[in-house]
Amino acid sequence: MMFIAVFFNVLHAQQITGVVKTNQERPIEGVSVVIGHRLISTTDLNGVFVLPEHLKLPLTVSFVHPHYDTSSSQLYKVNQVFYLKEKTEIEELNTVVLMAPSAIKSEVIIPTSMISREALEQQSPVALVDALNTTSGVYIQSGAINTNRITIRGVGSRTLYGTNKIKAYFNGIPITNGVGETALDVYDAEDLQSIEIIKGPKATLYGTNLGGTILLNSKHPKSEGLSVKNNTTIGSYGLFKNSISSDYSNGNFILHMAYDHLELDGYRDNSQYRKNSYFLNSSYKLNDKTQLSIVFNHSNYRAQIPSSIGRTDYLKNPSKAAFTWSQAQGFEADKHHLAGASLSYKFSENFQNTSSVFYTFNDHYEPRPFNILEESTEGVGLRSVFTYHFNFLGRKAKWDFGTEVFKDDYEWKTFENLYATNNGNGSVAGQLLSDNVEYRKKTNLFSSLILPIVDNLIFQFGVNYNNTTYDLTDKYNSGEANTDATRNFEDIVAPNANLRYQVTPQQQLFANVSYGFNYPSLEETLTPEGVVNPEISPEKGYNYELGTEANLLEKRLHLLVSYYMLDIKDLLVAQRIGDDQYIGRNAGRTLHQGLEVSADYKLVINENFNIIPFNNTSFNWHKFKDFISEDVDYSGNKLTGVPNITMASGVALHLNQLSLFANHLYIGEMPMNDSNSLFSEAYQLSNLKLQYSGQLFKSIGYRMHFGVNNLSDTHYASSILINATGFNNSEPRYYYPGNPRNYYGGVSIDYRF
Repeated sequence: MMFIAVFFNVLHAQQITGVVKTNQERPIEGVSVVIGHRLISTTDLNGVFVLPEHLKLPLTVSFVHPHYDTSSSQLYKVNQVFYLKEKTEIEELNTVVLMAPSAIKSEVIIPTSMISREALEQQSPVALVDALNTTSGVYIQSGAINTNRITIRGVGSRTLYGTNKIKAYFNGIPITNGVGETALDVYDAEDLQSIEIIKGPKATLYGTNLGGTILLNSKHPKSEGLSVKNNTTIGSYGLFKNSISSDYSNGNFILHMAYDHLELDGYRDNSQYRKNSYFLNSSYKLNDKTQLSIVFNHSNYRAQIPSSIGRTDYLKNPSKAAFTWSQAQGFEADKHHLAGASLSYKFSENFQNTSSVFYTFNDHYEPRPFNILEESTEGVGLRSVFTYHFNFLGRKAKWDFGTEVFKDDYEWKTFENLYATNNGNGSVAGQLLSDNVEYRKKTNLFSSLILPIVDNLIFQFGVNYNNTTYDLTDKYNSGEANTDATRNFEDIVAPNANLRYQVTPQQQLFANVSYGFNYPSLEETLTPEGVVNPEISPEKGYNYELGTEANLLEKRLHLLVSYYMLDIKDLLVAQRIGDDQYIGRNAGRTLHQGLEVSADYKLVINENFNIIPFNNTSFNWHKFKDFISEDVDYSGNKLTGVPNITMASGVALHLNQLSLFANHLYIGEMPMNDSNSLFSEAYQLSNLKLQYSGQLFKSIGYRMHFGVNNLSDTHYASSILINATGFNNSEPRYYYPGNPRNYYGGVSIDYRF
């Protein structure tokens, strides 16, 4: 046994390794290790990097991280420790160009919310929603894996199904369709490296949606060579998830490929879920000035739909599916494709361009109790961004400008659903009810200028121009019944101004004034007769924000406080006209006010043991400022579907190779209808995850994890269908019951050739 132990120690000693830490001895994950302008390795969760065996000491290496000052040092021994200093002064505006594709960033000079790979790994591998819900100002209601409603600062709370008040990008490619709908569930959380959330219409370069912008960045190889990784997770309610990925890098070429299979029987009746996804991300450096990148993502899933239930079933039989959805055996079958290519070219040291072309296709089939929907969406687009660095008053300034052009064709048909006459065998298509196609076009022009006024003061001004048209062709009706229509929305110019002042090296103040908008979805543009409503307009609003960010106690304590006010007019509301059927109209004005407080503390006991607690709290004072619906005045009422407070807290403990993550989420009460006569109950959830990583052999690493969600077995509604109405003497179906206590565990194996 002693011989074996010595043998493996010798193997480990042969590797050229090092550790990157903060001055407080906290390991830093995601540091790029660069030798001669080439990305050679990236630090892991413990701050450790491994260099290829063919390299010989000593070496001159550079360490690059977006939140730390770039440093170059001499590496002369194995397991050498390097220290980086956190950025607190106004950053240099020039970026370091590496071989690996750099993460897409919002380029907003005031603080945004970042979710790192480490934060994603603190949750279940199927729980992207849980990671997003730890962000102050962000609240996601989840009726199922494939039914999520993202609310940012109250915007999006009135969307009944799905998400359509934000804009999202994957590796810089738009994944929000022509009517503003976004489905994040088609992307595997294990393929993501980071998520940036910009709250409100501040991201001029990425649209100015009132809710904000979400930027997803995928993984890429961490070091040169070839590696293969397999991660398997099993858990309660038939959970089985297996992901296999492979990375390759040789300096000029990098490749990341992944396949994921997920299946879940579900806690509720009629809630089985099956999904397969394929992902590819690659980049090739043609020369010192040119880099080509491609991305491809495919997912297909079949998800049964239990839908929402009334209060009696919610309290007594929460695992039950809605009666009509159970009888129809409702489900959705979805195939989603994304393909894109980007070319980055450096004209000079100060001027460069990145241009992308992309293609999306979505095929969707959904039997519902009231009809069967068959739809497909095909989209193509171009995005081009120029970046110019120049001197302004003796200081470095930056100008980004470009365009985004997008077109998608949406075809949909509905059929009668004859499930009631199908002898209990579920849905079967009957007569054709409608056959339509809609052509949607969007053109964006944008410009953002960053100017350092004095040493401690930076000003950013941006403008976004948008032109949108919808063309509807009715292929089913003829003559007077035909509903062909064209809708050209008025052009919108949305300005944005940010200001950041560095009070001391440890504290900064910031402010924002911006203008944003949300276009209506397809359903919202149609009247009950299926005719395009020429009167409906986009929502528009002004956002005002003040805040401060500080690093105290030798930078161990990080604080971020923001107060915002968002004034939205021409509010788009959904009016129910049948069982799960709605139309939209402009009906008023809302005022969103809130205070967000985020704090985290880095307690380093020694080089092997550290504790990192955090707390992110949002206080929401959102209300209808002027809102009359169906001759009822709701002005002054609280905004429906928004909790009065959300609080996400937790702690991460790292002891050598063992990590423990404890997370707690508190969701306050929220109005369930516009009259504020019904409120949901506040609830609390606690999740735990234990993780251990190690090395079997020189080239084989492993990681084991075990977790418990909803530790206290809380009975709660994970989503609320606002303003629900009962039909045929049935109860209003407000509630999507959340999962009771559930468990998961698994192991991953990483082999490096």
